[in-house]
Amino acid sequence: MQDYSKSKLNRVKRGKIRATYDVEKINKILDAGFIGYVSYVYDGRAITLPMAYGRKDNKIYLHGSQANRMLLALIEAQEISMTVMHLDALVLARSGLHHSVNYRSATLFGSVKKLKDPKEKDSALFYFMEHMMKGRWDDIRPMHQNELDRTLVVEMTIETASAKIRDVGVIDEPEDYDLNVWAGLVPLKQVAEYPISDEVLSEKIKIPKHVLDYYHQNNK
Repeated sequence: MQDYSKSKLNRVKRGKIRATYDVEKINKILDAGFIGYVSYVYDGRAITLPMAYGRKDNKIYLHGSQANRMLLALIEAQEISMTVMHLDALVLARSGLHHSVNYRSATLFGSVKKLKDPKEKDSALFYFMEHMMKGRWDDIRPMHQNELDRTLVVEMTIETASAKIRDVGVIDEPEDYDLNVWAGLVPLKQVAEYPISDEVLSEKIKIPKHVLDYYHQNNK
């Protein structure tokens, strides 16, 4: 088991009983998602935006247009913070104070660089696409050079990280357990619905196996 080192930057202070610095557990949280909340400073203001991402080992890949102000700000700052969070359940307690949620969240801190080499950019976009859906990259046309030229790709190296996980039931005051009040969990999850073919797609083109595999793996 490998842990990220703890520092003032990533150490969890509140609710530290739920904290983990385990690299494998954090990677599982990242791999279960596709949208991260990226924080940056633009014109002296703090901004957070949702961004799709891909992961390979300790690298996170983001991409956008060459004029994307967030990516340009990150490149200038040479550092990044990103959070990925999954909401797993509403926790309904007997009192308002103890209502909560079950969740998995990971916050990453690292350095940023712009990928300039076409092969590196192509590889990063492959990992981005594979993170979204395994097998998709091999079923689509290759990128044109002008498309690659118009795309700004940044690579984040995760230098440290931490996660918080709540996966327990209701925790009420001892004197409240005998109240005539319902308490419990409302589980929540994201599911895939059956794929819908593009309306101008030829009827001869069937839904590919990798898309159906994704649906069957994520429809429950």
